[in-house]
Amino acid sequence: MTQQAAFNQGLINFLQSSPSPAHAVTTMVAQLEEAGYQALNESEEWQLQPGQGYWIVRGGRSLVAFRLGDKPVAESGVRMMGAHTDSPCLKVKPKAELLRQGYLQLGVEVYGGVLMHPWFDRDLSLAGQVHFRNESGKLTSALLDVVKPIAIIPSLAIHLNREANKNSEINAQLHLPPVLGLDASDDASPSLVLREWLATWLRKAGHSVAEVVDYDLCFYDTQPPALVGLEQEFISSARLDNLLSCYTGLHALLAVDKLATNKPQAATSLLVCNDHEEVGSSSAIGAEGPFLESVLRRLSGDEQKYQRMMARSMLISCDNAHAIHPNYADKHDENHGPKINAGPVIKVNANQRYATNSETSALFSSFCDMAKVPYQHFVVRADMGCGSTIGPIAATKLGVRVVDVGAPQWSMHSIRETAGTKDAWYLGQALQAFISTWDGE
Repeated sequence: MTQQAAFNQGLINFLQSSPSPAHAVTTMVAQLEEAGYQALNESEEWQLQPGQGYWIVRGGRSLVAFRLGDKPVAESGVRMMGAHTDSPCLKVKPKAELLRQGYLQLGVEVYGGVLMHPWFDRDLSLAGQVHFRNESGKLTSALLDVVKPIAIIPSLAIHLNREANKNSEINAQLHLPPVLGLDASDDASPSLVLREWLATWLRKAGHSVAEVVDYDLCFYDTQPPALVGLEQEFISSARLDNLLSCYTGLHALLAVDKLATNKPQAATSLLVCNDHEEVGSSSAIGAEGPFLESVLRRLSGDEQKYQRMMARSMLISCDNAHAIHPNYADKHDENHGPKINAGPVIKVNANQRYATNSETSALFSSFCDMAKVPYQHFVVRADMGCGSTIGPIAATKLGVRVVDVGAPQWSMHSIRETAGTKDAWYLGQALQAFISTWDGE
């Protein structure tokens, strides 16, 4: 198996084991610990050693991992990579149970900019965090991944909506609650059905559960990731936006560590993966919150050193880009239509929806050249709106150099997205060049 093929298999495994942000973080932590990284607690004093790797998790769904370099951070700066752990999905409401026409359903809330139509007629399961009291009365939590299909959102037959293929509006409140089964209870108020089911599931998994108190659960498609195409040129999966970037950043960080075993890196390298990007990042664990800045300030030691460190630092914000669609090519600017398997995309927006500027674009293109990988540019059509990333937030909060890049993909924010088998690998090679070679100037 080639290095690229092994990389893609690792990406597929990561996507499959990460149905929720909490699962993604847990999977990354396992890989970090296997590589010798040590856990840090934000409530304790840190005693950091040069050359050692560390990780911190906040809220169970956001992660910062870094390898401390041999040089003081005020002299070398920090080589940072950023991504986000969340994806648009359907989240279960606190009082979710619904009885309609003899069917048990769960009410859901749309999280992020979901492309709704693809969610219909899919085999859905549940995953996320469950908070419960154990038999001793202590409040604790556990990850839940049901794995098997337990729900479906059935489409309305075309015979009952002859205009479905022309104009089919979806009302999230009325049309999206998944069906879990027939109502088998005699109770007209099924308000505890979900919590009782979750308690039973957790007990079977070995947890001591007296009462389920709350949860953060999302539905997901059980269809596994796959290589697609006559030559398997594509990767098709849920949550490529943006777990592809989380995996690629982590792989780059650990790959450089392996290469530097006999000669530790002089500069500190860091990966941040935030939750809540899809809803604006305004939370204690989102990019708008203080998580990354608080870690960086603790690394620097004092304000003077912090300012010197940031002046020598750079963040590569990795979030997937819109590949040109062969059936909708007119949705792209004619000179800025990224192609799949043609390299990572440098994302530019004059209105600062992306944080890229000419300096950081030139720097990233030089990393691609060093790694001998192609790169592309994306600028949205002048008559269309533009999405955003954690890049502008990091640039504003930290005053650090930022470039926004990403692997090109189709079907962004669908329940199933498509990217190329080469592009994540290309991006990872460029990130490794950044970590290994950039001198902070």
